[in-house]
Amino acid sequence: MAKRLLGKEVNEALVAALQTRTAALREKGITPTLGIVRLGENPSDLSYEKGATKRAEEVGVAIKNYILPEETTKEELLAVIDEINADASVHGVLMFRPLPKHLKNDQEEICNRLAPAKDVDSMTHLSNAGVFEGAKGLGFAPCTPAACMEILDHYGIDCKGKKAVVIGRSLVVGKPAAMMLMAKNATVTVCHTRTVDPAAVCREADIIISAAGVLNSLTKDFVREGQIVIDVSMNWNPEKITTKGKGGMSGDAIFEEVEPIVEAITPVPGGVGAVTTSVLMKHVVEAAERA
Repeated sequence: MAKRLLGKEVNEALVAALQTRTAALREKGITPTLGIVRLGENPSDLSYEKGATKRAEEVGVAIKNYILPEETTKEELLAVIDEINADASVHGVLMFRPLPKHLKNDQEEICNRLAPAKDVDSMTHLSNAGVFEGAKGLGFAPCTPAACMEILDHYGIDCKGKKAVVIGRSLVVGKPAAMMLMAKNATVTVCHTRTVDPAAVCREADIIISAAGVLNSLTKDFVREGQIVIDVSMNWNPEKITTKGKGGMSGDAIFEEVEPIVEAITPVPGGVGAVTTSVLMKHVVEAAERA
């Protein structure tokens, strides 16, 4: 049976470290502050905001809310971002995306209006460039792949010289995860929808990060003994039996097939997703320390 790489353990370590760092900042008169920009009342945004606010309180990060009507215009939203950029007391920004439909064509321009130094959720081009260049101090990596790295670090999984496969090539998870693994001196292969025989490619890996976002796509045919599997995805599984009945969240992996074979695996839920809000707070604290 595989070791379960639990997000809870990683969170506990991150929270303790962040509490120490925020206390040190407060002694210098600095209160690390996250600005949350939300348009409308999307339930998933509200849920994430609630979780982020709770984690912020736990680690000593203040929250400043910018709650706007869903029908907010491009010009109005840009004005709010300009206000945040000019406010030295706000160190990082979380803006919920995707933006409402009427702003879809302007989302790239709006996101890139934010000062990269405050881009703790990697929504600007310069933050992405920082990940690809390995440039410290140039924005921040996306929280989800950064959470994957935190899990690997916490459990002492050395990537140096290891073969790693990332399934998925999105700018949000797949591509930055590949770059971050290379920064850890892994030899990285990226699998995607046009990869020939991805199962064979994955069996050669020492570490698999699966971010396909496809339920039951990572089967026993993709894995072998001794591997580490980081399952990033959150997929609705109507057949999953939980304490609340039928239906629940699952990753890409068919857990009951893969878990008995590999050395270690993140559960879904309770793995990567549980760490992302702590990583967001870590980025806010780092931004405050840099300021």
